[in-house]
Amino acid sequence: MNRLQGKVALITGAGRGLGLATARRFAEEGAQVIINDLTPAGAGEAARQVDGVGMAADVADSAAVAGMFRQVAEKFGRLDILVNNAGINGMENNPEKAEKFVQRQLAQAREIKSGGRPTSHLDFTVEITDAEWHRMLAVHLHGTFYCTREALKIMSPQLSGAIINVASIQGTSGGAGLGAYNAAKGGILAFSRSVARDVVSRNIRVNTVAPGWIATEMGEALGAFGTVLLEETPMHRFGEPDDVAWAMVYLASEEAKFLTGQVISPNGGWYMSQ
Repeated sequence: MNRLQGKVALITGAGRGLGLATARRFAEEGAQVIINDLTPAGAGEAARQVDGVGMAADVADSAAVAGMFRQVAEKFGRLDILVNNAGINGMENNPEKAEKFVQRQLAQAREIKSGGRPTSHLDFTVEITDAEWHRMLAVHLHGTFYCTREALKIMSPQLSGAIINVASIQGTSGGAGLGAYNAAKGGILAFSRSVARDVVSRNIRVNTVAPGWIATEMGEALGAFGTVLLEETPMHRFGEPDDVAWAMVYLASEEAKFLTGQVISPNGGWYMSQ
């Protein structure tokens, strides 16, 4: 308890899932939590759950992000922790696309398991549209950049701060069918290391959490393909949101004061080198 006492923390995309789980743990540890979500309703409802403050903004919109951080500076006068968590998987509200993803993966997995040469082809890359590619990078990579840039304008004069960027095991493992998502997450890993070196002289730490397969609403699109992933995971279970949230608490706290430019990956052993 009280590991984040007196700290002001902004978590993007915290209306549900990993972001909301992290907000709950931050609040329990004493932080004043600011919940960002795409809509005022989403931000407000989540903020009420953690006795925090809701701020709506699309992190892919540079002007909206700048406006949100102006609100933070005006209301709190400081910012101690930023968690760049907002993200999409590209299959939201598109059950047909999600089903196609699952069925192709399952078909090829069955063929490989049987020992024969796969005759089912994934072919996802040629189907990515320009709009899908740009939106994926805009939310994940551009959003992380926009929020980090604005946060540093507040943190730099303080000569203190902790930034935690959310990547994924997909940013290094390169799983099939998620080309745009993987590219964005890989970019976040590289960006985080660069910024960590850039601001270390100001006593600002920048680290990354790269989750594996976690049981959240975003992961529901995996459907039956989840059984294959469970077989590949040494711990034989999906992670829980708290498995990620506690890693966030650690990186935000003074316990991690000698960590910067590092990656923590709660993934049950599915991928062992980030």
